[in-house]
Amino acid sequence: MEREDFREEQEPDLLEVTDDEGNVMLMQIVDYFFYNGQEYAIVADYDTEEEAEEMPPADGVDCFVMQVNSFTDENGEEFDEFVPIEDEELENRLITVARGYLESDQEADEEE
Repeated sequence: MEREDFREEQEPDLLEVTDDEGNVMLMQIVDYFFYNGQEYAIVADYDTEEEAEEMPPADGVDCFVMQVNSFTDENGEEFDEFVPIEDEELENRLITVARGYLESDQEADEEE
């Protein structure tokens, strides 16, 4: 099975995010990457239209980077916590890394 076919068959990985004003937004996790030993997620606004479920998002779609903190609760269940990036300089570096990651991933898909 080709990589692109596999992606099309997957259900989108969704995340509910509450903004500073208390609005709840549905976000799609596009992909994960590591930077300096820390895991981050590339997320985008989730659109219920079928064509919006393509991963990575098409050009012109705003993506955001969130830090992923994994932890295990007292029952042994593993969870991920998605945390906004507070440091503006770090956020800018992560956006650059994420763009490069998505572009190289998209180029690899086109070569297949």
